[in-house]
Amino acid sequence: MVGGGQLARMTHEAGIPLGIRFKLLSDTPQDSAAQVVGDVVIGDYRDLDTLRAFARGCDVITFDHEHVPTEHLRALEVDGIPVRPGPDALVHAQDKGVMRAKLDAIGVPCPRHRIVSDPADVERFAAELGGGQAPDGFPVILKTVRGGYDGKGVWVVRSSKEAAEPFRAGVPVLAEEKVDFVRELAANIVRSPHGQAVAYPVVESIQVDGVCDTVIAPAPGLDEELAGQAQQLALRIAQELGVVGHLAVELFETADGRILVNELAMRPHNSGHWTQDGAITSQFANHVRAVLDLPLGDPRPRARWTVMANVLGGDYPDMYYAYLHCMARDPQLKIHMYGKDVKPGRKVGHVNTYGDDLADVRERAAHAAGYLRGTITE
Repeated sequence: MVGGGQLARMTHEAGIPLGIRFKLLSDTPQDSAAQVVGDVVIGDYRDLDTLRAFARGCDVITFDHEHVPTEHLRALEVDGIPVRPGPDALVHAQDKGVMRAKLDAIGVPCPRHRIVSDPADVERFAAELGGGQAPDGFPVILKTVRGGYDGKGVWVVRSSKEAAEPFRAGVPVLAEEKVDFVRELAANIVRSPHGQAVAYPVVESIQVDGVCDTVIAPAPGLDEELAGQAQQLALRIAQELGVVGHLAVELFETADGRILVNELAMRPHNSGHWTQDGAITSQFANHVRAVLDLPLGDPRPRARWTVMANVLGGDYPDMYYAYLHCMARDPQLKIHMYGKDVKPGRKVGHVNTYGDDLADVRERAAHAAGYLRGTITE
């Protein structure tokens, strides 16, 4: 697995019961997965020679992020190394411009968008939208086509004067309409090389300052027909793009009852962390199965409701004494920490709660995440 973050850490954990020998390419020995994986190579994934040396002897290569250069992945395939997902699929998660063009071509509903060249072009795009929240079409969303995550590389601009910053990165900029949505959803599916695929329940994803805060599985009050449409849409995208492994399709649910595709991620995803404790087969276990072309596991939920809450770093580094309080208060609570240094606002772990009463399950998750962070002290 290329990338040493928490996704690699949890994917490695899922492979242990199957006796999978796991090799990791990590930036530093301190990375989340590098702390627990036995076979770790420290190196730069952007260097082709490093990638080739790492891949030698591996049965398959997969990823915990989308940042490996596409041309490097093609070189590995030429060398005879299976890469899953392959570069032809992964480029749609790497480059938002490529993603939008492909989704348009296969008829997937998306926000209105186009590549823009400068602030004046942003103003023209806003005018083209018409009927926006303001007479001039602003605000609009600007995104660098590569490299953004957790709200980074994304701007809400209300005039052409505010539009200069995204162009300073020197990469193409995608402009999108600011969608009038009622909430964000995510459809998570897993697909194997021979085309078997499974779909998890559609979840509601609650963002705070551009970072996922809480995920509720399944999305409360979601119309059954719309939920089915979201699952079918994710399965179709995976098939059309040739995805192997886990695919997260982040969605907007609009006020008029439609769904629009916001982003794609071709790896285990924050919106699927609830599956570790809330599904018969987790996203991590199914990703391992998919990239090894093993039969996929049952994605159905174990409980009526499961809630995942991210634990963000607070103002003090030593949060572990809080285990005493959290575990005693809620013996059913599941805590997953990533071994990261605590920094304010950084994802350092998550908690999962489950049960039959949604209000109770949400309160338990919020309390535990807040206590581990230090924003709740009783």
